[in-house]
Amino acid sequence: MICRLIIFAVLFTVRTVAATEINGCTITSATLCTEMDLSGTNLRNADLARAALRQSDFTGADMRSANLFNADMVLVNLNSANLGGAMLNEANMRNATLIDTRLTGARLNGASLKSADLTGADFTSAELKGANLNGANLTRAKFGNAELQRADLSGSVMNGADFRGANMAGVNLNNATLQGADLRGATLNDVDFSNADTSGCNGCPRVKKTSQ
Repeated sequence: MICRLIIFAVLFTVRTVAATEINGCTITSATLCTEMDLSGTNLRNADLARAALRQSDFTGADMRSANLFNADMVLVNLNSANLGGAMLNEANMRNATLIDTRLTGARLNGASLKSADLTGADFTSAELKGANLNGANLTRAKFGNAELQRADLSGSVMNGADFRGANMAGVNLNNATLQGADLRGATLNDVDFSNADTSGCNGCPRVKKTSQ
C-alpha cells in the first residue's frame, strides 16, 4: 500500500501509539507512505521506526526526539527541520536535503547520508559513528563535539565546516575538500587525509597529494 497523498486539508494530529497516523496514512514498519507533504508538521516524539518516507517533504517540521531508526528517507526534504535528539541510527537518507537542519544531540550511528546536501546543518554533539557521508555537501555544517568515529566522509565538501572538539578517529577523508574548515581540538587518530584539499583548514595536518 503506497500512500501518495495530495494535501488539501489540515494535518491530522500525530499519535505516538503502536502505529502513527499522519494524513490518513498509518505508518508502521510494513507501510509505505511516500511523497507526503509534512512541511511544518509537529512530529515531536513520533515513532516512525522503519517507516518508508522517501521523497517526503518535512521542511520546517518539529521532529525533536522522534524515533526514525532504520527509516527509509531517501530523497526527503528536511530543510530547516528540527531533529534535535532524534534517533536516526541506520536510517537511509541518501540524496536527502538537510539545509540548515538542526540535529543537535541526534543519533545517526550507521546512517547513510551519502550525497546528501547538509549545507549549514547543525550536528553539534550528535553521534555519527560509522555513518556514510560519502560525497555529501557539508559546507558550513557544525559538528562541534560530535562523535564521528569510523565515519566515511570521502569525497565530501566540507568548506567552512566546524569540527572543533569532534572525535574523528578513523574517519575517511580521502579526496574530501576542507577549505577553511576548523578542526581545532578534534581527535584525528588514524584519519585518512589522502588527496584531501585542506587549503586554509585550521587544525588540519599538511597533506601531500599523490600523483594520479
